Amino acid sequence: MLSQGLWSLNVIRIFNHYFHKRTLMQIFFDLGLVIVTVLVSILSQVAHPASVSSVVLSTSFLLGVSILVINAGLGFYQRVHSRTLGQTRARAVLSLCLSLPLAYGIFRLSPFRLEDGKAFMLALMAGLILMLMHRVYVTHATPRALMRQRVLIFGTGARAKLVGRTLKKSDPNVDLVGYYASPNEVEAEVSTRGLLLPEKSLTDIVMDEQVDEIVIALSERRGGSMPLRELLDCKLRGVRVVDIATHFEETLGQIRLDSVSAGWLIFGDGFEQGLVRTIVKRLFDIVCATVLLVLALPIMLVTGILILLESGGPILYLQERVGLNGRIFNVVKFRSMRTDAEKDGQPRWASAGDDRITRVGRVIRKLRIDELPQLFSVLGGDMSLVGPRPERPYFVDKLTQEIPYYAVRQSVKPGVTGWAQVRYHYGASIEDSAEKLQYDLYYVKNHTLFLDLVVLFETVGVVLMGKGAQ
Repeated sequence: MLSQGLWSLNVIRIFNHYFHKRTLMQIFFDLGLVIVTVLVSILSQVAHPASVSSVVLSTSFLLGVSILVINAGLGFYQRVHSRTLGQTRARAVLSLCLSLPLAYGIFRLSPFRLEDGKAFMLALMAGLILMLMHRVYVTHATPRALMRQRVLIFGTGARAKLVGRTLKKSDPNVDLVGYYASPNEVEAEVSTRGLLLPEKSLTDIVMDEQVDEIVIALSERRGGSMPLRELLDCKLRGVRVVDIATHFEETLGQIRLDSVSAGWLIFGDGFEQGLVRTIVKRLFDIVCATVLLVLALPIMLVTGILILLESGGPILYLQERVGLNGRIFNVVKFRSMRTDAEKDGQPRWASAGDDRITRVGRVIRKLRIDELPQLFSVLGGDMSLVGPRPERPYFVDKLTQEIPYYAVRQSVKPGVTGWAQVRYHYGASIEDSAEKLQYDLYYVKNHTLFLDLVVLFETVGVVLMGKGAQ
């Protein structure tokens, strides 16, 4: 279901969350290839294909989704990356090594039995190798002209320069046509090589350059700064016109503090809480937290023993955090620092190479094992599985005074994981908190059960690759 039909050439909005069309095509291709490979290999061994039950279909789908999670964790669906071809090939081999045992385990647990299991595994291996070869090629191939989007930036000031920089960095599928100056802009801050000729009208340039989208990135919107009639003509001819705040929301999955206004937040869509949403999210939290606690119980027992052996008790520690609507609650985590970590009574963020962290603590923080006891807070209702990370009262008071809209993140329950955690590295300063707030605002504005599932899938990838922990 597309949410209210919001659609651009390269971005699709599904249940309030923005996806790049190319990413969706890659995901559906991989999922379809795995399912078709499994079904063909099974049907070739069955005398009566009509007898294939829904168990086979559901098992095939489960395997396909599991392999997608592995590929996502290894970064195969990232639009921008800095990996070499050799590094991508190495990840493809790792994906194959993880996927084959997983497939074997899923079909061993399935009630469906095959006559020739070896032939099935060989067929599945061939399908996975084909999928991964295609994934390696797509990861490093230049997008075809039909998949590219031509963008014109209306403005030449600081905001226009910011949009141009982020476009080049965040979306390799975009061709930046250039910058068109507003009549009220006196001095340009963008490169003169990117400036479009003022002699031609905006409409003529858009048609001549075959522009797909115009981003309004003006530092000042006083009267006469925008040629409204020309912008309307462009829109009537099929060109998409968006403001800078919407552009960043769609492109980066964040609401940037330097481009948003209170009016945009108030009069725009989103920020829908609602009773039904609250009930569904609560039921989802209870079921998932219960299952995760059962699965994680052996890991938690081993972790507790290791903490005791290294530094004695206590195994857990409680710490005050700020939750929904500013309510204070105690969060519980495995102790990963020395017992005298804040003996001076001054709260401090953890930093890279922090000497307060124990040897066991360094491992469990890297693997996010220290967060597992927070599942009890989820069951208790103080936290959710997905949401903005809860912060300590000392830092909340400080950040609320220094960062605009910081208190907005307290309008939903804090989470064990969140959109900011899977999109940004560990925050250890006011500047980092401001960056993470931009992702938290996106989550609060657009949160749905679907976005929660996206965050949980990406969290698996973050844990697999050991990203962001300190």
